[in-house]
Amino acid sequence: MQKTPTEPLVVPQIGVWVAPLLDELTRFRRDLHANPELSHKEYRTTDRLVERLEAAGLQPKRLENTGLFVDIGQGELRIGLRADIDALPILEETDLPYSSTNTGIAHACGHDIHTTVMLGVALVLAKIDAESPLSGRIRVIFQPAEETMPGGALDVIAQGVLDEVPRILALHCDPRIDVGLVGTRIGAITSASDTVRVELSGRGGHTSRPHLTEDLVFALAHIAANVPAVLSRRIDVRSAVSVVWGQIHAGSAPNAIPAHGFMSGTMRCLDGEAWEAAGDLMDHTVRQLAAPFGVEVKIEHTRGVPPVVNTEAETGLIEAAARAELGPEAVVLTPQSMGGEDFAWMTQKVPGAMMRLGTRSHGGETYDLHRGDYIPDEHAIGCGVRVMAAAAMRAVLGLRH
Repeated sequence: MQKTPTEPLVVPQIGVWVAPLLDELTRFRRDLHANPELSHKEYRTTDRLVERLEAAGLQPKRLENTGLFVDIGQGELRIGLRADIDALPILEETDLPYSSTNTGIAHACGHDIHTTVMLGVALVLAKIDAESPLSGRIRVIFQPAEETMPGGALDVIAQGVLDEVPRILALHCDPRIDVGLVGTRIGAITSASDTVRVELSGRGGHTSRPHLTEDLVFALAHIAANVPAVLSRRIDVRSAVSVVWGQIHAGSAPNAIPAHGFMSGTMRCLDGEAWEAAGDLMDHTVRQLAAPFGVEVKIEHTRGVPPVVNTEAETGLIEAAARAELGPEAVVLTPQSMGGEDFAWMTQKVPGAMMRLGTRSHGGETYDLHRGDYIPDEHAIGCGVRVMAAAAMRAVLGLRH
């Protein structure tokens, strides 16, 4: 796809290449949806992808356990595209004819859509390259284990898959955005996310004599209420540090102070530097708040993922592709999410951006992710392929936007 200096660089319209693949891609997505696999166990998914890519004349390379990547084109790597392939330990509640056949496992976050979109991108780019060789390579990465912490992206990086990649793009389903639209944002688009478990222990005793015990129920309540308050005064509020407890458990009788109890929750933050500082501060604060009660404290603080920070140039690449393929009004500003996403590790290594792919039917129901009843509109597949393939082509042609 090389041009002489006097010829304008023109990105081909991707829609004409995508249309003949749509029925096949829909079937592929439904097959993945019916056969979801948990993190690090995506064996069938990996095999299906390898089989289809090889049938297209490509040479995919398997990762050490599950997952793979494939290069399209020749010469220098220009861009990487990433999809996540794992499912969630959630019971599907859709009653679709292609609903999960693996009880208690479901693609309730749209990873089957992500995977199918990037497969479509690879197939389309292979066809374009066969007709007119690309003047650069595009690497499509099918990453395992996004739903774990700290995430399978670290395994991909450790295996050197990003070593030559100069920039990277990804997408994520968004059931709050209509099909045909994509959401973008420069800067932090997702949050850092940690899990924290605090265990307290003491002698226990009768509720009529709390002074003879370590009243760990009161201590748990004190910690639960005051850790978020302390962090809100010690960390810049613009970083949006959020501590929310999901579990508190202690005791079995109303008149007995228990000897053991625990609480667990998450800490989230939209600023990477603040996230680093907040981790140590949170652990210190828990111990300081527990100290007056004389309880023993054990903290399990699992550092999860940093924020995904979209760079301006890579966000512009997505926006230009979306407007060219889906129309001038196709790009909307997406709100920041306090959810975690391990694509953040990749954007810490190379410049990158993640877009939100609209999956809500026009006038249809607004679902939420990580729920068993999530039903994305499959027309989003074609939209995703067109935008991601067009963005990759722009990168190969050296266009900034």
